[in-house]
Amino acid sequence: MKSTRVVVTGLSAITPIGNDLQSSWEALLSGKSGVAELTRFDSSNFATRIAAEVKNFDPTSFMTAKEAKRMDRFCQLAVASAKMLMEDAGLPSEKLDMTDCGALIGCGLGGLETIEEFHTKLLKSGPRRISPFYIPLLIANMAAGQISIATGAKGPNLATTSACASGMHGIGYAFSDIKLGRVNAMITGGVESTITPMAVSGFNAMKALSTSNEHPEKASRPFDLHRNGFVIGEGSGLLFIEDLESALNRNARIYAEVVGFGASADAYHMTAPDESGEGMALAMRQALKEADVAPEQVEHINTHGTSTKLNDASETKAIKEVFGKHAFDMLLTANKSMIGHSLGAAGGIESVFSVLSLFHSKVPGTINLDTPDPECDLDYCSQGSVSRNIRYALCNSFGFGGTNGTVLFKKFEE
Repeated sequence: MKSTRVVVTGLSAITPIGNDLQSSWEALLSGKSGVAELTRFDSSNFATRIAAEVKNFDPTSFMTAKEAKRMDRFCQLAVASAKMLMEDAGLPSEKLDMTDCGALIGCGLGGLETIEEFHTKLLKSGPRRISPFYIPLLIANMAAGQISIATGAKGPNLATTSACASGMHGIGYAFSDIKLGRVNAMITGGVESTITPMAVSGFNAMKALSTSNEHPEKASRPFDLHRNGFVIGEGSGLLFIEDLESALNRNARIYAEVVGFGASADAYHMTAPDESGEGMALAMRQALKEADVAPEQVEHINTHGTSTKLNDASETKAIKEVFGKHAFDMLLTANKSMIGHSLGAAGGIESVFSVLSLFHSKVPGTINLDTPDPECDLDYCSQGSVSRNIRYALCNSFGFGGTNGTVLFKKFEE
């Protein structure tokens, strides 16, 4: 098998702090919170009344009204993001064969909003009132399917669904497909939009969501002693990745290189992480091993950092286990302090930001870390963004079911 180098040549993001890549990145660097009062439904009788919503998103800026009507919101976000991605990557291009380009998109839950809407309609009006578009609207792989239709990508077309690690696993396995020579390029990342009554009430029943309704912008506080749960978010983060030869042949701008991927399982509990951090550490070690990179070479980790008691402490413990004393010299960050937890989209969005950190030599800060948890004693950039020329950046995602994913990115060097 040939040794294929995989590079990132396109990025896009739609987030609670910006409806495109540039505005999202600038807001992240400035420490802007995207958490506010929940508006997508009446939450007055819910324990949690805040969320990190994508604001003022108009799908008809990217598709016809008829097309938008035939997509759940998560697919609208995916297609809009994909169209911006292709433009950022300098495509379409005659130099890229789209039969050799696939779409692998992580999505944790799919069209939950559609399910709730049509279940209500079924109970109220009966089965004859159910639309023939109901099933295509809700299935999680439809984000990849609609992206394929919108971009003409005719290679592998599928979804990874692994809870909050969905987007990260999507990137990892897309990277693997290119390395194996199955395709030359992939559209990959994650998308999610499940700020719905059922989702919020379900997470509330688990005591997983923050109930700091009085000060929404302060509610998401990863690694802080007074954190009390995550803030549900939504959005899309996509990467265009391709083999280096393809990128050079079409004179593409190269943001960074993808050099390692690790996936593991806690084999411990259906929702709680293993407090030892063993599974998380295993995923990070696997990514380093594939890249043949020593722990002390990594300068930055974009943490999963959910703002929950168990995750933040376990992830910190895992980082110390993998990196030893070097863990205290690294720059860590938690994007979720500003964008909330976008579930299946988290790995996609946070990977986009990790790549930008390498490309621009800037590490975003972590907001709301006012009183550090004694168990979380690393440098999370709590004083704001840091300018530093970093060579390697690790990005973590962990999910229910004890599923873990880590991708290692490298500053591009020819």
